Amino acid sequence: MSTTRGGVTEHPTGVQTHALPVRIAHWGMAAAILVMIGSGWRIYNAEPIFPFTFPDWATLSGDVDQSLAIHGDPGVATAIAWHFSGMWLLVASVLLFVGYGVVSGHFRRDFLPVGPVSFLRDFIAAARFRLEHRLGAYNAVQKAFYWGVLVMLVVVIVSGIALWKPVQTYPLEAALGGFQGARVVHFLAMAAITLFLVVHLALVALVPSTLIAMITGRYGHAAPAAEPIPPAGAPR
Repeated sequence: MSTTRGGVTEHPTGVQTHALPVRIAHWGMAAAILVMIGSGWRIYNAEPIFPFTFPDWATLSGDVDQSLAIHGDPGVATAIAWHFSGMWLLVASVLLFVGYGVVSGHFRRDFLPVGPVSFLRDFIAAARFRLEHRLGAYNAVQKAFYWGVLVMLVVVIVSGIALWKPVQTYPLEAALGGFQGARVVHFLAMAAITLFLVVHLALVALVPSTLIAMITGRYGHAAPAAEPIPPAGAPR
């Protein structure tokens, strides 16, 4: 049974499914993002952009004091190695997710359409805790956030390449406002991804069945089909 809200037809199937490529890409991106955030915070602490640093326990690169004693730096070299490892995993996972999403129709089927009217309507409902979650259907807020985080992942990869190879990619670096500008863009994209991650985990905690589907590939029971309405005068 389908419902139409704000001109958008939705089909609440009662079943949440995720194909194997989607699950592989999802967990690959999750692992890569955690590695890159932790190592990136250690790299940031060595030369902060803003007047604050991240606590050492929240960073990835081993004990700071031991790194200073053994290597003479606060673990930046090790953090960079972790960061590059996470980068390659992130690039591979994003390419898999985008490639499968386009070829299979996953993007067109599940993430479209979405517009400002439907987003505002569902956002207000979510803020008032009145937005119903239906397995097998994405609301406009989810669609917009998924598109947004995909864009931020591309931005963080592109700005990261500009920081990694500033000479070879000078036109890209210049477009981002120079090396420091690329650092700011990279940091802000990371902050947006981190915020998405916090919201995403909070929603998973509220609706844990979505986690089951992302692990096993399927969760829920198909909604019963609506009974046909008999013609007038037909025996009931």
